[in-house]
Amino acid sequence: MSLASIRDGLGDRSFAALLVLFAAFNMIPLPPGASAVLGLPMVIVAAQMTLGSRRAWLPGFVMNRSISAEQFRTVIDWAVPRLVRLEDVIRPRYWPFWRRRGERVVGFVALIMAIVVTLPIPFGNWLPACTTALLGLSLVERDGILLAIGGAVGIAALAVTFFVVGAAGVATHAALGWMF
Repeated sequence: MSLASIRDGLGDRSFAALLVLFAAFNMIPLPPGASAVLGLPMVIVAAQMTLGSRRAWLPGFVMNRSISAEQFRTVIDWAVPRLVRLEDVIRPRYWPFWRRRGERVVGFVALIMAIVVTLPIPFGNWLPACTTALLGLSLVERDGILLAIGGAVGIAALAVTFFVVGAAGVATHAALGWMF
C-alpha cells in the first residue's frame, strides 16, 4: 500500500488526510532535527492547499513509499477502534466556512504551523503539529467546532513559539552583554 494509492483513494479529502498523517509523525518524540525533515511534506501539502490545488503532489520517493499488507493491517487494526471513538466526538457540523476558499484559509494556517514545525526550536514542534492535525481532522469531518478549537490551539502555538524565541533572544542578548 503506497502513499499515492491512499491519496488516490481519498479523493478530494486527501489534502486533509495527508496533513493529519504528517502532523502525527511530527507529534512523535523523535531526535532533534527530525522535525525539519518530517515537517517538509507538511509544508508542501499545506502550500498546495493554500494555492488551491486540486490534487496533492509530493516527490516520488515520498508518494511511492509503501508498507506491506501485513503492516497496513496492523496499523488499521490499531487505528480503527480509535477512529470510531473519535467519530463519536468529531462529526459534520455546519459551518459556512467549508467552501473551497475556506479550505485555502485552513491551508494557509496549516502552512504557517508547518513552517514553525520545521524550525529548530526545542520541543517547539508538538503544539503546531497538533494544530495542523486538528485542522486536518476538521476538514475531513467538516466539523466547524473542531476548526475553531484548532484555531485556538494554533494561536496558543504561535504564542508559545514567540515566547520561546523571544526568551532565547533576551538570554542571548544578556549573555553577550555580560561577556563584553
